[in-house]
Amino acid sequence: MRHLVSVLVQDHPRVLTRITSMFARRGFNIESLAVGRTHIPSVSRISFVVYGDDRTIEQVEKQLNRLIEVLKVVDHEGPHLEREMALVKVHVAGVEERLELKEIAEAFRARIVDVARTALTFEVTGHPAKITRFIEEMAPYGILETMRTGAVAMDRGERVLRLKAKREAV
Repeated sequence: MRHLVSVLVQDHPRVLTRITSMFARRGFNIESLAVGRTHIPSVSRISFVVYGDDRTIEQVEKQLNRLIEVLKVVDHEGPHLEREMALVKVHVAGVEERLELKEIAEAFRARIVDVARTALTFEVTGHPAKITRFIEEMAPYGILETMRTGAVAMDRGERVLRLKAKREAV
């Protein structure tokens, strides 16, 4: 089962290494990973996607909570927003093909961020499945290069990932 987990951590050197090492020691593959600052000074948020049953993910959460720098761990099980961003560079053979690619991009609400004589680079954001579909649509034209960010998530509605106390449930 796919799990998207958010972790609030103290923004210190080697925190990411400690967390990813913990996953590696337990034989987990992290499918995607995104890290960024939060609105709280000296606190970062790490989002990662892993596969495992509920029992296994519960163990991962317990292990994460044992790390001193970890302030909060949440498995986004309920309704949540999830987004990814990708840059996709596609080969363009001629004017007609360029117009076709622009139409596909419009359908996915992708933006052209770079134009070259024989290539277009698109920026597309959305649910990971949308990104995958966009890349599949572009594949017949000849993908030259892609780069995807990791998935990021927030719970829907008023539910907030807060720092009231270490290891407190959401």
